[in-house]
Amino acid sequence: MNISYEYYRVFYYAAKYKSFTGAARALVNNQPNVTRMMRKLEEELGCTLFVRQRHGVALTPEGEKLYAHVAAAFEHIQCGEEEIARDRSLQGGIVTVAASEIALHCVLLPALKTFRQIYPGIRVRISSHSTPDAVEMLEHGLADFAVVIKPFELSQEFSAQKLQTIREVPVCSTVYGFPEGETLTAEQIKTCPLIGLGTQTASFTFYSQCFDRMGLSFVPDVEVATANQILPIVKAGLGLGFVPTEFLEEETDEHLAVLSMEPPIPDREIYLLKRRQSPLSIAASALERQIKSQMPAQNTAN
Repeated sequence: MNISYEYYRVFYYAAKYKSFTGAARALVNNQPNVTRMMRKLEEELGCTLFVRQRHGVALTPEGEKLYAHVAAAFEHIQCGEEEIARDRSLQGGIVTVAASEIALHCVLLPALKTFRQIYPGIRVRISSHSTPDAVEMLEHGLADFAVVIKPFELSQEFSAQKLQTIREVPVCSTVYGFPEGETLTAEQIKTCPLIGLGTQTASFTFYSQCFDRMGLSFVPDVEVATANQILPIVKAGLGLGFVPTEFLEEETDEHLAVLSMEPPIPDREIYLLKRRQSPLSIAASALERQIKSQMPAQNTAN
């Protein structure tokens, strides 16, 4: 059968209000037109759907069966329309973001604070990973977009937009005898236990390359699971670690020495990654705009 959706729409309202006149009023139509369309629907289906009563109409057994299915379909459609309307007004919706931990602290959290104040009805799911894991999550369609720190490998199916450049510095406890601001040489670094992330992270790859240029090997003596574990372990006197300057903005521990290196640690870049051919939802687009609005610089890398 190839019956018009409009016939079922009129049938739904006629059955709901048990009146062709009531259906016409709800549909901003007229009663003769509703009557004509219901007769046409009955002809197409080969059965009687309504019987006239003194005050309106009643459903036949066939009409009751049809209404059970049509009502469920229309209610689902109405729920979908309402959800889309809430999304368009940014009163609802869900956004899933995959983020590497440094990107989470330096970029995503400041943006989320403002975003949640503006759009309290939007639910945000944050999945914190290493950069490779966050990229993999995006590739498998498990996140709307990803916010990660370089380096990363990305196929042509995805775009990468630079959000922010950050600077990382070496830090250690004063028990190692290095004064605040000391520029460490390769020989001095050799004397310190190293604290760092594991081999499957972008940070490990980055520091392996930095140390290689200095003729050193980056082999952490203390391997941590997350970037925010580095600073507490450094302050415990367990070695030399590397953290973004943003992690030190409210640091008051007088036993922590912030140092530098020669050659200096190259700046690192945080990127927003997303699929090229899949448009973001309204809610995800709003969060993307909020993130970008708080960034000091924007560059697109393909």
